[in-house]
Amino acid sequence: MSAQSMTASWLPALALDELWEGEMIAVEVGTTSVLLVNVDGDVRAYRNRCPHQEWALDEGDFDGEVITCSRHLWEFEACSGAGRNPATASLTGFPCRVTEDGMIQVDVGPG
Repeated sequence: MSAQSMTASWLPALALDELWEGEMIAVEVGTTSVLLVNVDGDVRAYRNRCPHQEWALDEGDFDGEVITCSRHLWEFEACSGAGRNPATASLTGFPCRVTEDGMIQVDVGPG
């Protein structure tokens, strides 16, 4: 077991079968709005806010690879959260995992 697994506070976010490949969805994990994205079966979790002006990212677009904020069209790599346009920005990511029973869990850190 990794050190991260031992210290993480895993909270249920969504059943995996509710997030199809190529989709994104916003969920509340504790008191945090989290954007879940499914990139070719690999689930990623990010804070559901664009770093530019805190606009909700789930109101934007996701083409399966790139998340685009609807407010000013900033673009982010879905697999890493790294900025494409502009390259100097990035999303805040959270550790996530899928349990054996198909539940996506996210660690949003201290409450």
